[in-house]
Amino acid sequence: MFLIVTRNFPPDIGGMQVLMGGLSEILIDHGPVKVFTYHHDLSNIYDNKSQASIERIKGIKLFRKFRKSNLVNNFISKNPNIRALIVDHWKSLELIKTENLKKIKTFCLLHSKEINHDKGTSLNKRIIKSTNNVDYIIANSNFTKGLANKVGIDVSKVHVIFPGIPKPKKIENIFKLKAEKFFEDSFPKIITVSRLDKRKGHDKILMLIKNLKPKFPKIKYVSIGGGEEEKNLLKLSKELNLEKETIFLKNIEFDLKTALIAESNLFLMPSRIEKKSVEGFGIAYIEAASYGVGSIGGKDGGAPDAISHKKTGLICDGNDLNSIYNSVLDFFKNENYLKYGKNAKEFSQNFHWDKIIKNYLKLIN
Repeated sequence: MFLIVTRNFPPDIGGMQVLMGGLSEILIDHGPVKVFTYHHDLSNIYDNKSQASIERIKGIKLFRKFRKSNLVNNFISKNPNIRALIVDHWKSLELIKTENLKKIKTFCLLHSKEINHDKGTSLNKRIIKSTNNVDYIIANSNFTKGLANKVGIDVSKVHVIFPGIPKPKKIENIFKLKAEKFFEDSFPKIITVSRLDKRKGHDKILMLIKNLKPKFPKIKYVSIGGGEEEKNLLKLSKELNLEKETIFLKNIEFDLKTALIAESNLFLMPSRIEKKSVEGFGIAYIEAASYGVGSIGGKDGGAPDAISHKKTGLICDGNDLNSIYNSVLDFFKNENYLKYGKNAKEFSQNFHWDKIIKNYLKLIN
């Protein structure tokens, strides 16, 4: 049996949610999977389709953490045949008893944002204490491994395993038609799938759309995901008079999200470093690539591991609007986007779960 303890899980939107959901589904091929995670309004729809045993915890955020850890500790004590415990975040480890962690092989995933705290700070000390109790630390990119070493994490435990994605599924006509209706006869069709965090660069994208309108009068931008910047971005969209060109969606069906990605011409997420927050990898770029959509990403963080510059897309400076603007023009120049999309689809096969999971199984076995 495999045990997954995570704060991030589908149907919630985000790269970590995609990663943890995919990991739970691929491990089913190698044994039973038990997942402890938090409740979501659309949980039933997702859970009914999953082969994993998913236990959702409801309630106020502070109390959920303690309830989840109690359930996990009880589960470990009553199930001696757990082959591996995989957690999405060092905070998911904190309240699991040390004696329980010693009973089974334990994996903690790192994504860069959550460990980027100066040595000696209280958060850094908590991170070191938690990760010292695990057998393996899985960094999602070479950038994240370097950051782990910088902040004092035991790098001898760190293994770089890129996030996996499922093989692309055929999109049902009902969702394909919905996606076509959203984009209508627009061009270019630009999309971002991520949480609405400052570091993702949505603000720069809106300013970009404004500047691109004279060249592309039928431009359309779809953003999928919620987050703390939602109100600010909706306000900015209105101030820039982009309400016809931009669509903000959240809490949508997984199949509709996939259909919208497949219908787009460009996946755009010009991430940047925002205070201590940085993009560790960018699984969303690979997810888009699997449907034949090239990407433009920011140079800061792990995006260069997910985008092959000038082959599957372009790397820009997410802090510089001119850099993003020129990258988009280059992306569509001479129909380059078609070449990038074709290359991206081929490139994405390196990240299919049936290949990625072998790296985990080598460590588990």
